[in-house]
Amino acid sequence: MDTINSEDKKSSTQNLEGDVKFSTKNVASETIISTTSDLITEDQSDDSSDSGYNAPINRQVEVDSLGRAYGTGKRKTAIARVWIKKGSGLLRINRKVIDLTTLNSVQLSIIQEAFAVTKSIGEFDVMCTVKGGGVSAQLQAIRHGTALALLRFNPIAYYASLKKSGLLTRDARRVERKKFGLKKARKQPQFSKR
Repeated sequence: MDTINSEDKKSSTQNLEGDVKFSTKNVASETIISTTSDLITEDQSDDSSDSGYNAPINRQVEVDSLGRAYGTGKRKTAIARVWIKKGSGLLRINRKVIDLTTLNSVQLSIIQEAFAVTKSIGEFDVMCTVKGGGVSAQLQAIRHGTALALLRFNPIAYYASLKKSGLLTRDARRVERKKFGLKKARKQPQFSKR
């Protein structure tokens, strides 16, 4: 490779190996591209599963000194703060231990969906506090928080299955606000021709 003088730096093109000409801007962008491609290592490129989702590059295991992982789940106006740790499948909501046999099948399936997708039912104790919303929104907020906590507990093993099932995405649907001149958000008063 030729050495570049100060006069050559001023010119817009440079003669590099193989008589290929790059402008100064192109050379700078080449270095940026090469540095961003260096972020993916061979280990991470081989971890691809059959679903096509790779573990995110910048995710790390985030567990506190007590062995708990944390996730904040939201749905409509409900907010759930969820902590999970290795255990026997105990569920504690707002400081009350919930017996899983008292929940109906729909409620149980919503709470355990993240564990079912990752094939870890009964392996984690769940402790959460929930505020706002109704029963349905609170259960779905717990599901979202549990999925995020599982992702922080072991991102390499759980990311692909959680992402594919859509549990990491917050459901942003909310009640539409009422408009003036209308009875509800979209319902209009009955039309009278005369």
